[in-house]
Amino acid sequence: MNKILSWAITAALAGFLFGFDTVVISGADTKLQELWHTSDAFHGAVVMAMALWGTVAGAVFGGIPTNKLGRKKTLIWIGILFLLSAVGSALADDPWTFAFFRFLGGLGIGASTIAAPAYVSEISPPKDRGRLVSLYQFNIVFGILMAFLSNYLLRDAGENAWRWMIGIMAFPAFFYTIIVFTIPESPRWLVSQSKISEAELVLKKIDANAKIEDLMQEMHFLRNDNEDEKKETIFSKKYRFPLILAFLIALFNQFSGINAFLYYAPRIFAEAGLEKNAALMSSVGIGITNLIFTLIGVFLIDVLGRKVLMYLGSVGYIISLGLVSIAFFLKWQGIQVPLFLFLFIASHAIGQGAVIWVFISEIFPNHLRAGGQAFGSSTHWVLAAIIPSMIPFLFSTIGAGTVFLIFAIMMVFQLLFVIFMMPETKGKSLEELQETVFNTSHRN
Repeated sequence: MNKILSWAITAALAGFLFGFDTVVISGADTKLQELWHTSDAFHGAVVMAMALWGTVAGAVFGGIPTNKLGRKKTLIWIGILFLLSAVGSALADDPWTFAFFRFLGGLGIGASTIAAPAYVSEISPPKDRGRLVSLYQFNIVFGILMAFLSNYLLRDAGENAWRWMIGIMAFPAFFYTIIVFTIPESPRWLVSQSKISEAELVLKKIDANAKIEDLMQEMHFLRNDNEDEKKETIFSKKYRFPLILAFLIALFNQFSGINAFLYYAPRIFAEAGLEKNAALMSSVGIGITNLIFTLIGVFLIDVLGRKVLMYLGSVGYIISLGLVSIAFFLKWQGIQVPLFLFLFIASHAIGQGAVIWVFISEIFPNHLRAGGQAFGSSTHWVLAAIIPSMIPFLFSTIGAGTVFLIFAIMMVFQLLFVIFMMPETKGKSLEELQETVFNTSHRN
C-alpha cells in the first residue's frame, strides 16, 4: 500500500500544476488588461480564456496519448507542457504570444484530467480508490492556494510583478517532470496492450504475492480480446447511461460558477467593495478554505460515499450562491460577500470538487476509460472556457447579482440529478462497476 500511495501522490501532483496554472492568472488579470489596452471582450476571450481553450483541446485529444503511449508517458509530456507554458508566458511581450503559451499550459491541464485519475484509479484497491483518486483534486486545490498566496506575496515585485507571478510555476513543473519518471506504468493498461510480462513485474512491486492471472480474470481479458469489443466506443448504445452521467456531472460542475469565480476572485471581491490588497488577501482565504474542505471530502469519500458528498455540496451551493446573489442585488458592502463565497468554496470542495474526477474515472470500462474520461473532461472544459470568458462582459451588462442567481438555479437541477440519477460507486471494483453501472436499473 505504501508504494501505491507514493505512486498515486506522484501522479496526482499533475493536479498541483493544474490548480496553480488555472488560478495564477487571476493576479495578473487587471494588470494585463491595462498593459495591453484590450477590451473586456478580447481580454476575457483571448488573454484570460486561452488556457481554457487549450484545456478543451487537451481534454478532447488527451485520451489518444493516454491510450496509445500509456498513462506514464502522457504524464511526462504533461509536465513538459506546463514548463514551456510557465516560461513562455512570463517572457511574453504581447497578448497573442502570451495567449499561445497559456494555450500550451491548457493542453497540460486537459490531458492531466484524463491521464492522472485514470492512472491512480487503475493502481488502487477498491476500498481506497476514492481517497487515492481524490489526491488529484487535493493537489488541484493545494495548487490553487499556492497560486493565490504566491500572487499575494509577489504583488509588490515591481512593474513586472505579473511576470514573476506566472513564471514561478516553472519550478514545480520542472520538479514534477523529473519525479514522474519514477512511477511504473499502470498494470491494467499494460494488460490491455497485451504486455503481460511487464504488467506482472508492476504487480509484483505492488504485492509480492499478486498473480497476473487474477488481474487478467478481473479484467475479463479473454472476453475483451474479441473483435466486437475492440470495435466498441463510448458512444455505443450500451454505454449511453455512463456517458449521460459523465456529461451531467461535468456540466453541473461548471454551472456552479467555480472556474469563473477562481479566475476572477480578486475582481469579484473588488465588485463587492473590497480594496485591492484586501481582495487579494481574501483570495488566499478562499484557497485555505478550499484546501481544508477538500481534505474533509478526501477523508469522507470512501466512508460516506460519492452521493452523500454531492448532496452536501448541492445544498451548500444553493444557499451560498443565493446569498451572494442577494448581496449584490442589495449592494451589501464589506465582509458579507467574502463570507458567502467561503461557504460556496467549502460546498464545492466537499462535493463536486472531491467527487467529479473520481466518479468519471469509475463509470467506464477498462478498455474505454481514457475515452470516457476524455468525454467528461471535454464537457467540463468546454464550459470552463465559455463561462469564465463571459464574466467581464456579463458583470458589466446584466450584473453580478443576476450571474450568481443563474448559478444558484443550476445547482437546484444538480440536486435533482443526484437524487434521481447518480449511482453510488464506493467500495466496488472497477470490473464490478463495469457490470452494473451500464444497467440503468441501478440509478439509485
